[in-house]
Amino acid sequence: MDPGIKSPLIDFFRRGEVARDVRLLAAQGGMAPRAQEQVALLILLSDDADAEIARAADATLAALPLESLQAFLSRPETPNEMRQFFAARGLEVTPAYTIDLSDIDFDQPLFDTLAELPEAPDAPPAGDSPEDERQMLSSLPVMERVKLAMKGTREQRAQLVRDSNKLVAAAVLSSPKLNESEVEQFTRMGNVSEDVLRMIGHNRAWTKNYAVVLGLCKHPKTPPAISMQLVSRLTEKDHKMLAIDRNIPEGLRLLARKMANKGKLG
Repeated sequence: MDPGIKSPLIDFFRRGEVARDVRLLAAQGGMAPRAQEQVALLILLSDDADAEIARAADATLAALPLESLQAFLSRPETPNEMRQFFAARGLEVTPAYTIDLSDIDFDQPLFDTLAELPEAPDAPPAGDSPEDERQMLSSLPVMERVKLAMKGTREQRAQLVRDSNKLVAAAVLSSPKLNESEVEQFTRMGNVSEDVLRMIGHNRAWTKNYAVVLGLCKHPKTPPAISMQLVSRLTEKDHKMLAIDRNIPEGLRLLARKMANKGKLG
């Protein structure tokens, strides 16, 4: 069953692009930055073709704290698909007005096994170069990088969003610590991947931010299907700038020129 939510991390699992060991860890509850992703992953993996993974997900679902799960399901923003899934398992959703949600942090997983992973090495001492930090991060196992992507520092996210492993980058974009100023920064990075730009471009909340839209349109790696859809949101001034930018695809440049000329006529 599909859990009814979209996030970079969930979409990665939904497309079946995740190695078995990572799926198994997620099925055990150790792969989610917040409650929504955790529940969604467990729902997806409870139907995994690998029987061991499906059993692990089912066991983790059964181990979720009942009160926290009830509170999560009672929120208006929780997709109906999730409620239907648990209703089929015999769990009745309690009306939200009967539950005190003030003490529950849904930016944390309901069942946190990520904390049980081995601790990552300490960051390089102050004064060490960014290259030292980059080498330290790149030397870590994938799951350690995923852990830091979701729970590490802003500086670590800026390094890990450029990771060659797509799952690590998706974990950065799913981190509850991530803010819009960081997303703006990612769209200006020359060495960020097309996949990262695609994930940003598909996030409606982020593309409400003008600076994010402009960064996506200016980035030569942004898929044209995304940038050509977003360019209409820009000002005439930025249309003129894009119209002479030789680093972006020709089709986008021509479209920006057409919009700039239309603005003059208008």
